[in-house]
Amino acid sequence: MARFQLIISDEERERFSYQAGVEGMTLSAWLRAAAHERLKAQQSLEPFSSQADLDDFFSACDGLEGDKPEPDWEQHLDAISRSRSAGESGT
Repeated sequence: MARFQLIISDEERERFSYQAGVEGMTLSAWLRAAAHERLKAQQSLEPFSSQADLDDFFSACDGLEGDKPEPDWEQHLDAISRSRSAGESGT
């Protein structure tokens, strides 16, 4: 089994040790579990493997937006113009 040294502040050590105790773990086991969780999260971010996966992703995104149509370009420009002039004195 490998061994390594981790340099952290005293405050971090106390916080990590406390949380490990709350979870019923040793500090070493808690740090390993945290590292495993981070690896699992990163490994779950796999790229799309097919065009169908990509199409499904964008369909799901479209579903989040609802049925309301997006404003046309003139409405966008009007909103930008109003935002720029907000707070101006008008002189």
